[in-house]
Amino acid sequence: MPHSYSSCLIHYVWSTKERRNLISANLQPRLWAYLGGIANQNEMKALAVGGTDNHVHMLVSMPGTLSIAKAAQLFKGGSSKWVHDTYPTDGNFAWQKGYGAFSIGIAGVQDTVAYIDAQAEHHRTKSFEDEFLSFLQRHGLDYDERYVWG
Repeated sequence: MPHSYSSCLIHYVWSTKERRNLISANLQPRLWAYLGGIANQNEMKALAVGGTDNHVHMLVSMPGTLSIAKAAQLFKGGSSKWVHDTYPTDGNFAWQKGYGAFSIGIAGVQDTVAYIDAQAEHHRTKSFEDEFLSFLQRHGLDYDERYVWG
């Protein structure tokens, strides 16, 4: 589509199943890079990838031809398969069923990248659940706490 242009920036957030601490410090840089590769292979651009031992944040520039849900499926499914193939002794690795996807304006890119880069420091004082609730509330989304807390 040479005459179609879009600017769609999405901040994805999702956790490991049951918020288990499955993303070790050694795994994190490799997993973040792999997620960036998934973006690149699917005509997306990962502007930032980070997280902690139990969740991921990605800021992604999306093409107009790919849905938010399909991109989440590509990220979660592809990375889960990679972890299982690369670390076959870690059969417990799994992502939560859902995810958060929050639109970001171009003016918010720098702050969002800084936020993703500072995840380790940020989570010294705030849980993933509290962080995720603040995203849902800030974006005015209705939610069921059963899915946020467990």
